Amino acid sequence: MNELYKKQVRSALVSWFLEEKRDLPWRKTKDPYKIWVSEVMLQQTKVDTVIPYYERFIAKYPSLESLATAKEGELLKEWEGLGYYSRARNLQAGVKEVVEAYGSVVPSTRKEISKLKGVGPYTAGAVLSIAYGVPEHAVDGNVMRVLSRLLFIKEDIAKPKTKKIFEEAVMELIDENNPSAFNQGLMELGAVICTPTKPKCLLCPVREYCTAFFEGKQEELPIKTINKKTKLHKMKAVVIERDNGQILLEKRPSKGLLANMWQFPMVELPTATHTVEEVVEHDYGIAIKKENELIAFKHIFSHLVWEVESFEGELVTEKELPAPCKWFTKEEVSNQPMPVPVIKIWNAWKERNNI
Repeated sequence: MNELYKKQVRSALVSWFLEEKRDLPWRKTKDPYKIWVSEVMLQQTKVDTVIPYYERFIAKYPSLESLATAKEGELLKEWEGLGYYSRARNLQAGVKEVVEAYGSVVPSTRKEISKLKGVGPYTAGAVLSIAYGVPEHAVDGNVMRVLSRLLFIKEDIAKPKTKKIFEEAVMELIDENNPSAFNQGLMELGAVICTPTKPKCLLCPVREYCTAFFEGKQEELPIKTINKKTKLHKMKAVVIERDNGQILLEKRPSKGLLANMWQFPMVELPTATHTVEEVVEHDYGIAIKKENELIAFKHIFSHLVWEVESFEGELVTEKELPAPCKWFTKEEVSNQPMPVPVIKIWNAWKERNNI
């Protein structure tokens, strides 16, 4: 890249961003904590989905200290529905480190901020460039797509080592006078114009500098290999109500998928020759009679798929419950942090029972 080309790309991109950027709540602050929160929420999640979560979250936890001291159950409830719950736990762990080790000041160098729990290269670069105006790369999927087309980079973006190529390209191109607008401009361009399919090239501010556009190859880039087929898990969940109206919930393990979230008793099939009722009695110490079906659906995680069937179960007898299980009133159930699939089942149960 020659100097004139780099200067033209910087100028066109930054000018376009400053004039056309979307009005988003996290763009109204330079507080590194709030920008950090927004970047974590935006991972794997659409902007329109994030906005109300971000606004509620910042209202509840307006400072590093308020998040650092929050109870995990309360935090997970605030995050409920956003998915990828380890993001919330890692964010809180990183914030605690800032409060305890950095005097509640988010580090302003890549070396220091990258030591924090859950802060990867992208989040580090985004916070540094947007909050502190430090010229650092922040390379995500949007940025790789834009640059693969702009610079005609044909390396496979699914391979981790390829990201280094894009990080170096950003550092060569970045506007050192306004790294915040430059990095956000790349992200914005990928989100609204240089989209995965049918990019709006006629509206692109850097079209005349885009090699893929002139080659007619913009829809062929970036190159990305298809991931292996996700694993399918067949799950059956049962909503069990006591005579006194209490509902049985089970807390998931503290590590792994949906850690520490609450769910209804759940059985993964196949279960050999055993029925769901037999497995529930063996695993939970309660005898039930299977009743009305509630809802069936698929829920897609990043690496696996749950195929869920749910139903009501009439409680026949109960013994001492295993440690992760607990009876809750209906009001208490609604206050527990539950993942999206469990919320769907709960809503279906409430609708069936006119609650």
